[in-house]
Amino acid sequence: MTKLTPRAIRNNNPLNIRIGNTWLGERNNPTDPAFEEFVSMEYGLRAAFCILRRYIRRYHKNTVHDIVSTWAPASENNTLRYIDIVCQRSGIKPDQLIMYEDSVTMCKLVEAMAFVECGQPIDGKKIEKGYKMA
Repeated sequence: MTKLTPRAIRNNNPLNIRIGNTWLGERNNPTDPAFEEFVSMEYGLRAAFCILRRYIRRYHKNTVHDIVSTWAPASENNTLRYIDIVCQRSGIKPDQLIMYEDSVTMCKLVEAMAFVECGQPIDGKKIEKGYKMA
């Protein structure tokens, strides 16, 4: 992969998780000073699903609006645009309740968030596998 490949794709970290935790499937000897690097896309997706599960179950951030506002705060992102794109791509309304156990909705959410973060779609089978691994 080249520098032209989006950072999130190079790092197998499609939701651009920042460094800060120890994750299953982390690369040995990472080179990115800011973002996690995973051995496969599925492990990066697994980590994203683990974080989103915590958002929903522990912190009751269970709408696209609440999730994206936390994931991509306005201090760093155009959060309203991010929410709009996620809703358009996923078909989930901004204030629709999301249950983590609803794998179809969760996979749509992560696909849409990954599109915003990476600028390109992620393979749906990899997303589903990441959900199952979480």
